[in-house]
Amino acid sequence: GLYSRNIENLFCAGRNISVTHAAMSATRVMATCATLGQAVGTAAAIAVKNGLSPRGVYERKMSLLKETLMDDDSWLPFNTRPIPELTKTARVRASDGNAAVLVNGVDRPVRGADNGLWLPKGGWVEFALGRTAAIRTMRLVFDSDLNNKYLMPSNYPLNMKNRAVPGAMARVFRVEAREGDGAWKTVARVENNYRRLVRLPLDAKAASVRFVLEDTWGADRAHLFACEVS
Repeated sequence: GLYSRNIENLFCAGRNISVTHAAMSATRVMATCATLGQAVGTAAAIAVKNGLSPRGVYERKMSLLKETLMDDDSWLPFNTRPIPELTKTARVRASDGNAAVLVNGVDRPVRGADNGLWLPKGGWVEFALGRTAAIRTMRLVFDSDLNNKYLMPSNYPLNMKNRAVPGAMARVFRVEAREGDGAWKTVARVENNYRRLVRLPLDAKAASVRFVLEDTWGADRAHLFACEVS
């Protein structure tokens, strides 16, 4: 458990959590400790905001805790991240491939399903809203090569190749918006991006909005797992 059963306002995280012997081998790993810390920190914020005890978060705000963690790019197996209403009601298409995978609520490969879109430089993902609406945020998840088990080596031979940002990450991109059949106007542009999760603040009113890839960190195409507007 991540909170105390007999001290009302005490959360626990990391290696001091309560688990059975079957789970102990996983919970001692640093990456697992980090994700537990994120879960507890998020739960604590929800508890403070809503005047709840740790147990109260479990009893009354568990869905909110899961949704917040997934929106922050935590992986919760057997859960699907909710999609913003503005995205759900839009017609989504891409210059290359099936854009539906970008709005399926799964932001990484799972059990053989890629759940991503390979987009060439100059390619785009468009949301046709069907009406003029206020667009506040675009949420993007790129491929940071999480499935590469050699991404964080424990030893460094003399002639080892230098580590760098994964080639299929989007390095330069922009967001364009338009009303009706008018001209596309750039409302945001990012250079030298190295983040997997990007929440891009927008302040636009438009009937259509699109993400346009300009460059990667070396690959011919960028690999996207999510592209949404809200």
